[in-house]
This record gives sequence, C-alpha cells and structure tokens, in this order.
Amino acid sequence: MKTTRMSKIFPLFLACFLMFYCALTEASPNAPVPTGEISLQIDPLRNRLTVLIDGVVYKQFPIALGKPETPTPAGEWMVLNKYKNWGSGFGTRWIGLNVPWGIYGIHGTNKPGSIGHDASHGCVRMLNRHVEELYEWVEPGTPVTILGHPLREPQLEPRRLAAGDSGSDVLLIQSRLRSAGFYKGIPDGRFGLSTEKALKSFEEANGLPVDGVMSLHDYRGMGLLE
Repeated sequence: MKTTRMSKIFPLFLACFLMFYCALTEASPNAPVPTGEISLQIDPLRNRLTVLIDGVVYKQFPIALGKPETPTPAGEWMVLNKYKNWGSGFGTRWIGLNVPWGIYGIHGTNKPGSIGHDASHGCVRMLNRHVEELYEWVEPGTPVTILGHPLREPQLEPRRLAAGDSGSDVLLIQSRLRSAGFYKGIPDGRFGLSTEKALKSFEEANGLPVDGVMSLHDYRGMGLLE
C-alpha cells in the first residue's frame, strides 16, 4: 500500500517541480507589455536576469555571462541603445549598455547551449525568443543593475591587471589610486599609461615591487584583500 501511494505521489511531485522550474526560467509566450517603472537586475551567481516592475519581480530569464577572464561588468548601468539584428553572433536583438570602457550589452545568441554558463566576452546572452520579448519592454534609460563585486566572485582571485585591460576592477583601482593622491585622471575603467604610472608610484611609496602590474601584493597593499 505504501509503495503504491508513493508511486502515485512522485509523478505529481515531479510535474509540480517541472512547472515551477519552467515558470522560473522560461518567458511565457505573448506576455503583455508591463506597465510601470521597469528595471533589470542581473545575478552572476545564478546566471539569471530579473525584470522588475515598480521594484516587484515580474519575470526571470536564464542567461549566459562573461568568462572569468572577461567578466560581465558589475555596477549600475542604463540601456543606451537597442537594435534588431545588430550583427553576426548577437542573435536577433541587441540592448546596449552605457559601460564607459567598452561595448557591452544584452543580446541574443546563436549558441543556445551557452545559456546558464559563464561563456561570453562580458556581454549578457539570452535565448533569442527571450531577448525579443525583453526588447519590447525596455527603452534607452532603463536602469540595469549587474550584481557582484568588481573583483569577481568570492571563490576567484582578482584579475592580474596591466596596461590594455579594462573593467569594473580597473575602475575600482583607479578610484583607490585617485583617493590616495597617485592618480590624477578621471576613473574610466581603462588601464592606460596614466594608470600604470600611478600604480608604480603607489608601489614605490609602499615598498612593493615596482612593475605597474596589479598583482595580489598590490591588492593587499590597497586594503582590497586580507
């Protein structure tokens, strides 16, 4: 009797679980255009994009994000532009973000198997049918929050940075060097010659190896690592 009862309950439980999972990860077809103040939140730990309406969760989508060596930029951004069929490899829709040091956006993909993984060069990938739905909801100026720390996820060491690199971590380093009086420019997230010069001055002043390359001892010297 007990075995028979469990054999009836388990399929019901499995069906409920699958319905919940699909509701979480899939956009329902022909969903109405939401009314209210729209904002987007991107969670790199869960590879999930959440659409908020007036601060309340409206829809969630599975996404792909940047590889560890090319992370998706954490921070508070806005939609800058949007285009249909923007270019090869970007799927059917492009939603650009106002990241100052490069071209980053939310877009479709011709590699649907990458969704759910850290697989891009920093952009946010979505299934084409999902980004086509999102495209109709957002406009230039829509707030986009990418969660996370500029120095990457807790289990990863910060990137080794040198001239030519860019990212949220570079922006953080420039801000630290500026507040300490070594960097005179405006932080822009681009590791150029002025950032290298400022870092060398910091290293010399703090008795660190002077090479202008942001390494673990420099992160510790700035109080960014214990």
